[in-house]
Amino acid sequence: MGHCCSKSVVNGGSARFDVSNPPLPPPETPPVTPPPFNNGTVDGVHSNKATPATSFSDTSPWQTTYPAGVPPSPSRTPKRKFKFPFPPPSPARPIMSSILKRRGPSSRKGSIPEENGGDGGGGGGGGGAEEANLNKNFGYPKNFPAKYDLGKEVGRGHFGHTCWAKGKKGELKNQPVAVKIISKAKMTTAISIEDVRREVTILKALSGHKNLVKFYDAFEDTNNVYVVMELCEGGELLDRILSRGGRYTEEDAKPIVTQILSVVAFCHLQGVVHRDLKPENFLFTTKDEDAPMKVIDFGLSDFIRPDQRLNDIVGSAYYVAPEVLHRSYSLEADMWSVGVITYILLCGSRPFWARTESGIFRSVLRADPNFDDAPWPGVSAEAKDFVRRLLSKDHRKRMTAAQALTHPWLRDESCNVPLDILIFKLVKSYVRATPLKRAALMALSKALTEDELIYLRAQFSLLEPKNDRVSLNNFTKALTKTVTDAMKESRVTDILNLMEPLYYKYMDFEEFCAAAISTYQLEALEGWETIANTAFKYFEEDGNRCISVAELAQELNLGPTAHSLLKEWIRSSDGKLSFLGYTKFLHGVTIRSSNTRRQ
Repeated sequence: MGHCCSKSVVNGGSARFDVSNPPLPPPETPPVTPPPFNNGTVDGVHSNKATPATSFSDTSPWQTTYPAGVPPSPSRTPKRKFKFPFPPPSPARPIMSSILKRRGPSSRKGSIPEENGGDGGGGGGGGGAEEANLNKNFGYPKNFPAKYDLGKEVGRGHFGHTCWAKGKKGELKNQPVAVKIISKAKMTTAISIEDVRREVTILKALSGHKNLVKFYDAFEDTNNVYVVMELCEGGELLDRILSRGGRYTEEDAKPIVTQILSVVAFCHLQGVVHRDLKPENFLFTTKDEDAPMKVIDFGLSDFIRPDQRLNDIVGSAYYVAPEVLHRSYSLEADMWSVGVITYILLCGSRPFWARTESGIFRSVLRADPNFDDAPWPGVSAEAKDFVRRLLSKDHRKRMTAAQALTHPWLRDESCNVPLDILIFKLVKSYVRATPLKRAALMALSKALTEDELIYLRAQFSLLEPKNDRVSLNNFTKALTKTVTDAMKESRVTDILNLMEPLYYKYMDFEEFCAAAISTYQLEALEGWETIANTAFKYFEEDGNRCISVAELAQELNLGPTAHSLLKEWIRSSDGKLSFLGYTKFLHGVTIRSSNTRRQ
């Protein structure tokens, strides 16, 4: 390999959700080394992301044909007679339409492999006139030939290719580098131009992590943009997996997963979501067995504020999270991809597989990973729990990267636990909550297991408490200590303004635990029922009080229409919250969410 890019590809980037020539064999076949495939890109040479949606009436990317009350099933095929005269529409069609619109009129050919009758979506009329008015001047230096000697091409993607090069002068004199050359002729929309600009901005802004590919400079001329980066000569993680017969042992997989989580936690703290994490986008610096890995390909990445949700559909089909297909996602989408990578490392096959885009998306949305077939019976319970908690369909129950590093499966790995942006979100909600909600969370914190306390102690320590207490000043210092230009761009520090009630308040570790726990994540634990019952006993002793339905509705910010539902939460005997009411109250359940059908 010897390049900072993915394997040579022919037809485009990850955003196409291509499933041709898959990088790993299907679950029922033994691992074999594949031919060149179109499942990735040349180190992020793709600006073909989906068009950002402005409004959506459905939570799903396609409309279902199932009658009301009939749950969809990945194993059922609608019949041609009786109730189901037609098969459900392909979820790939609207997704591909959105992607093609983003990429521009030059890529309308051959839209969806499985849907020959589809139009691929998006009209191409007027594309030439639009392109003629595009400003493709990025403002980068134009002296690339004076600084670098280009060598052989090492990979090719839809928007350009990557070459080996050597510095002519300055700090990089005689040093080999990787140069991604992005063709301006392929930038046919304003969005594709902005994608390239944002990729360079993110690479330049993110700095300081050992598992992040180094960015050196960006140049341009009339025809191309040149992105100069660190050269990684050890090949892709995908190649290492295949060279081992398709899978890693648990002990060998742990250092790989630890490096992935470390750099993902760093990106998330800086307010950057990668959106295309996969084995092809992790390169080893050298061919040594214990060489460190670097994450590459920020072509689909974006800045994201702490409470922001994104809605454009991008990524690689096998690794895309369910909420991305539902067009409402945040940092948790990256953690789903990490779960898929870990699953592949441990068993050599994908957790969600099909021969078409439509089949992949249905599997991601509806199927559960298989932990019954070989080699899973021989895999430790800790490893299986680790993967399950990353591949939760409910993004709220997924572990963050920092939490995953404290999971029992990885606890023996020598890796410092990084600051978690989730702590700031949860503490912000706690300090602005009502006294009853804080009492409920305090009772829950007293029932936490030692496994959960390890993570919380690590986060509390990172805040550098004084006299075993923290205030807003501690949160501010901890966040600004890790600041990069990316954090400024994503405005992550704005969350500190919403934590203002902490300005005159000190929080000890006990209260910090109450503030920094997520009920949804605790629900994902096997021992959740025990935790909930224990917490309710504490709540009965210290926090439960008589409350009317109207008061409870006001606590939850609900209107009079919710009163009939909330009556079930209050015991008729003493007017206090029942066990059901307590657990529901912890969530802050609304009428809409309580009636949502489980997927």
